[in-house]
Amino acid sequence: MTSMSRARVARRIAAGAAYGGGGIGLMSAAAVGLVLAEVRMARRQVGNGRSPHAPNADGLYGSGYATPGEPPLRLVLLGDSTAAGQGVHRARQTPGALLASGLSAFAERPVELRNVALPGAQSDDLDRQVGLTVSASDWIPDICVIMVGANDVTHRMPPTRSVRHLSSAVRRLRTAGAEVVVGTCPDLGTVEHVQQPLRWLARRASRHLAAAQTIGVVEQGGRTVSLGDLLGPEFEANPRELFGPDNYHPSAEGYATAAMAVLPTMCAALGLWPADEERPDVSRREGFLPVARAAAEAVSEPGTEVTAAMPTGPRGPWALLKRRRRRRVPATDPSPAPTTPRGVSSG
Repeated sequence: MTSMSRARVARRIAAGAAYGGGGIGLMSAAAVGLVLAEVRMARRQVGNGRSPHAPNADGLYGSGYATPGEPPLRLVLLGDSTAAGQGVHRARQTPGALLASGLSAFAERPVELRNVALPGAQSDDLDRQVGLTVSASDWIPDICVIMVGANDVTHRMPPTRSVRHLSSAVRRLRTAGAEVVVGTCPDLGTVEHVQQPLRWLARRASRHLAAAQTIGVVEQGGRTVSLGDLLGPEFEANPRELFGPDNYHPSAEGYATAAMAVLPTMCAALGLWPADEERPDVSRREGFLPVARAAAEAVSEPGTEVTAAMPTGPRGPWALLKRRRRRRVPATDPSPAPTTPRGVSSG
């Protein structure tokens, strides 16, 4: 599908989400039946995953940077099993720990991490997770990272409903004063042992959702990072688990790859990224585009950031598309000090 066609579909989904529509589907009923049959077959081939628990990585990172009178930065992760870090055995391997460590090293400040993500969650669980995040008036995060969408596709949630829940979550977090970065729906067509036509259908559905998520998030003042097929090599190298409820588990290296993609956008959202890298680089095909077109472009290249750029014009809202260079996550103070327990069980 061309970028322009994907942009049109994404605009329709986002418009349906904004104005209450719910009938725009990503797959026909016949296709869904075929997909479910393929999923059952693939699960028999590659296994059914591990325990639905993720290591608890909550705590303080970068305590060596502590300065009297300066509070730590506050980071919250929301979403599904990918945000929770399901599938790895050590807290330091989870995306939350990796992002907290990286942000601490980059900002040279301690970072307090809370993770309220729930394995198996769909976008309609974000309302509960946001409630946990902003329930205490004396603890408002500086930045929130949301990773969600894969389970929406596999559970056939209408994309308009999915985007509506995500947009509402971003709006509430921004209203509370937090910056928001969303890692959009990963490309579910990268799972090695899933056969055609499921692979093509899954890729099409997840990319359409990711583009529509981008429109909804940017319109609410958040930023998105395309995960796309970023994790594809990890599934190919270690294809023991199929995507789906509690079974979409990258390896430790896969989580590190995702963290390296998201970290620069987190730093930019907090005003920490070098100013000379904030200007669009034409040689890297960066620039200002209508938000739907920017969303469609980002889906095709993992690690691409989309953020609001200027008010709505005749062609709709505009956005800045950035292809940030992914840097290695600094390995500093990987073990969190025990602080406030998780706001929600990871089971």
